[in-house]
Amino acid sequence: MRPHVIVNVAMSADGKLSTRERRQVVISGVQDFNRVDRLKAGSDAVMVGIGTVLADDPSLTVKAEECRNNRIRRGTNEQPIRIVVDSMARIPPNASVLQKGTGQRIVAVSKQADAEKVAQLRKLATVIEAGADRVDLESLMDELGEMGIQRVLVEGGGTLIAGLIAAGLIDEIYTFIGNIVIGGKDAPTLADGEGFSLESEFCRLTLIEVHKLEQGVLLHWAVDHST
Repeated sequence: MRPHVIVNVAMSADGKLSTRERRQVVISGVQDFNRVDRLKAGSDAVMVGIGTVLADDPSLTVKAEECRNNRIRRGTNEQPIRIVVDSMARIPPNASVLQKGTGQRIVAVSKQADAEKVAQLRKLATVIEAGADRVDLESLMDELGEMGIQRVLVEGGGTLIAGLIAAGLIDEIYTFIGNIVIGGKDAPTLADGEGFSLESEFCRLTLIEVHKLEQGVLLHWAVDHST
């Protein structure tokens, strides 16, 4: 069985995740950071694309000691599994996601990835090869499910999220909308890539909850898989 997949993003009032240069922007505050930490702690794995790793160098770790202790009490590692989708094995060996915190790391690559880079990665992470020239997300999710991973939190970026949407692999979306306007036609959004042309291709959502948080609003969506 494939994992239950949750997307969480913070975006500006005009729907941008960062600037056109992919420079990280603080959109939400402490309350939302704590919410995301709890969401992360409740997941088996946290996933990002290679673009996010190269731009932001996130560790993807659970920060709060209470959240880490709760995971240990549940019989799991204090940190969720960290997963990077990296078709060409571009991740630097010193990336924070590979070096900081305890627990398993997984890097998903394609068959086109450089064999020497993949061999080096295997010293730092579990490498999953899925897809010919880019990571086949459906195959990846199937393999993660076989590994016993039941709940995956996706934290970006727009290209990965767009691919997951197109493949029908996302179940829930949390969007924190902050009180800033970033602008820029080239600034990343929740779902980048080519987009969808036909209404029949659109991803349909059901609104579960709306919550005013700090100077913004948190929207919780369920993805409608019935169409």
